Amino acid sequence: MVAAVASPIERWVDHLFRRRAGQMISTLTRIFGPQELDLVEEVVQEAFLKALKQWPFHGVPDNPSAWLIQVAKNRALDTVRRRANWRSKESQIERSIFSRRHSFEAHDARFADEIRDDELRLVFMCCHPALGRNARIALTLKMSAAFSTAEIARAFLARESAIAQRLVRAKRKLRELEVSFEMPEPHEMPARLDSVLESLYLIFNEGHSAHEGEDLVRFELCHQAIRLAELLADHPVTATTSVRALTALLLFQACRLGARTDEAGDPIRLDEQDRSLWDRRVLARGLEHFEAAAEGNELSRYHLEAEIASCHALAENYGATDWQRIVSAYDQLLAIEPSPVISLNRAIALSRLEGPWAGLEALDEVETEPALQSYYPLHATRAELLSQVGRFAESRAACQRALQLAVSAPVRRSLMVRLAETEETRERGGGAVR
Repeated sequence: MVAAVASPIERWVDHLFRRRAGQMISTLTRIFGPQELDLVEEVVQEAFLKALKQWPFHGVPDNPSAWLIQVAKNRALDTVRRRANWRSKESQIERSIFSRRHSFEAHDARFADEIRDDELRLVFMCCHPALGRNARIALTLKMSAAFSTAEIARAFLARESAIAQRLVRAKRKLRELEVSFEMPEPHEMPARLDSVLESLYLIFNEGHSAHEGEDLVRFELCHQAIRLAELLADHPVTATTSVRALTALLLFQACRLGARTDEAGDPIRLDEQDRSLWDRRVLARGLEHFEAAAEGNELSRYHLEAEIASCHALAENYGATDWQRIVSAYDQLLAIEPSPVISLNRAIALSRLEGPWAGLEALDEVETEPALQSYYPLHATRAELLSQVGRFAESRAACQRALQLAVSAPVRRSLMVRLAETEETRERGGGAVR
């Protein structure tokens, strides 16, 4: 949200926006109704802008989250009061506002007779079956995780203009249907659950490797995705093996977050990470869900990705990584859900198993995919493998292309270091020959 983070106040507001905007949107949607999604999104943005203007002069409030939700709520109330239909909704809205205290502190929300979690209600509402698959997920990322249109476009490898139109149409459709903010009935869950899982998957992915900004890892998004996934895994209606597998996958990835960046916030390669920093308690939780996911005959993409993540998380050291098992899992994954990104990841794994030439040959099969042309990991991977085989001029060009596409500051710094290392290797006359 903050274009240039320059002061402590701006950094704090930016942090709060990324951590609390989705929670504020979900709470205000419960209060004012799904028909007011545009208004809710607008007043949340206005609240943070007001904080940027006032806090540098008046100081940060004792409870910044409560201040923000109060400002947004008051702004929304002012707007609806000016409308002709205010009288018919006034008592209902006021009852909702005062029905419970709004707390934005950490809590252990769990299912009882129904799912009582505003954020999860919002996710299920955005994944209404009347919307197309891509529209459901895009709307969830926008409203629940406060993704920018650019971030959503990158998640879909699509144009920003197409995503913007998709969001407008999705919100219009929900208004026309007069969708409620209640959780769907148990028999209605399956029609929405796949999109809910994919949304949580993408929320975590953005948290795990942020595509823009000053931080490589956005921990608040990772925690949000894990918390909601565990809510689903804890309830008998939604505790499917796919839910369990996704939860395991997120936890396997999360257990390594503490070792992924250095003191400057720049990425540390997997082979250089201090594995003593990996969170064994999180890993143990992942293993519990992974074991539960193995019950039955279902084999989803999340099962296979969790299998791959477990190979990394359980390896005692980088050299002990079972690359054969990982490549085999990618082969199965491609068989059930072909994707150029999965093909790229398989090529990386193959290069670790059989060497850089094998990886380059696999890349040759996918690098012409239109969806990958603006995907910086493709060019960064190609740069690394080309450097390993001594094709330095091509490696430098690929790395420079990756730099043009990368937005995240830590990734850009990492690519600059890699470019310098390639030059040093070239000058020493290093590199492999075929």
